[in-house]
Amino acid sequence: MIESYGRIFTTIQGYSELGMYDDALAEFDNLPTEPRGSLAALEMRVMILIQAKRWEVALQLSQEISGAFPQMPVGFIHAAFCLHELQRTEEARDTLIHGPESLHTESSFHYNLACYECVLGHTEVARLHLERGISIDKKLRGLALHDPDLANLRL
Repeated sequence: MIESYGRIFTTIQGYSELGMYDDALAEFDNLPTEPRGSLAALEMRVMILIQAKRWEVALQLSQEISGAFPQMPVGFIHAAFCLHELQRTEEARDTLIHGPESLHTESSFHYNLACYECVLGHTEVARLHLERGISIDKKLRGLALHDPDLANLRL
């Protein structure tokens, strides 16, 4: 389905990469309802909203994704990230913890949970999640070295 709208999705991605978020989001209006409601399209839209730092709108859409696709990790991960950016870190942590079991195999689940736990002052729990995330995806080690949310682990 999405493949048949490849040109529009390429345009959306191009606008996003150029920081032209309003143009990227406007391109979604050119899509028929069916592909616009697909998980891939919704995730792309959330990512654009996150890049644009439109936390409230991104949070709302992420929560809609979680409701429409409750077994998929993506909505929960993005909703938690938005909550954290809105200084609602405890809610962010709870969103991840209460998400589907499938989240537990995602490196981003453990990495983000490490960030939230560290910010909340739970450094030992944060360290365990960070280690688990890195064991799933080794690239996270480099990211963790410079992440301000994890600064308390580097003391």
